[in-house]
Amino acid sequence: LHLDHGTYENCLECIEAGFTSVMYDGSHEETFQINLERTAEIVKIAHEKGISVEAEVGGIGGVEDGVVGQGEIADPEECKQIAALGVDFLACGIGNIHGVYPEDWAGLSFDALAAIKEAVGDLPLVLHGGTGIPVDQIQKAISLGVSKINVNTDLQLVFAAATREYIEAGKDLEGKGFDPRKIIKPGREAIVARAKELMEEFGSVNKA
Repeated sequence: LHLDHGTYENCLECIEAGFTSVMYDGSHEETFQINLERTAEIVKIAHEKGISVEAEVGGIGGVEDGVVGQGEIADPEECKQIAALGVDFLACGIGNIHGVYPEDWAGLSFDALAAIKEAVGDLPLVLHGGTGIPVDQIQKAISLGVSKINVNTDLQLVFAAATREYIEAGKDLEGKGFDPRKIIKPGREAIVARAKELMEEFGSVNKA
């Protein structure tokens, strides 16, 4: 069970609650030093309990928990300092954003990704905001060291579309079509189908 984009307090609570993985998002702290110090503390506490830790450098663009970002580029030197704390994964801004990408989005910065990878070595990198990034850019990012890709909006959109289709077709008015399990089923199946497609695109089939 993984906590995504947790505050310092969130992480401590989830560690105590028995989560197996936490992400401390210190990218929105007032200074990088605060991010560094709190990440170090969370790594120590979590690792004593066998819990993995994901950290973040450089805010991810878009909207996440009410925080609006523009797709920042992480500083390789800051990434190196966070990596040295012993984190298990590192989320780094390389121009990626949460939510739907605007038409004028500039794309991922592969120069930044290469520099970050050189700075952190074998540490697995995480790409947030995986929805809408062209497949060729996703695959290039993987080749440059991205090991985990977060996709959320994409799955929400296919769920919403399938659910809308069910309701607009009037199927909720047929027999017991109003049963929540029946209303949700098309959306659930749409998520499964899209997740399979993404797994093929990302090259993660049979690698769990």
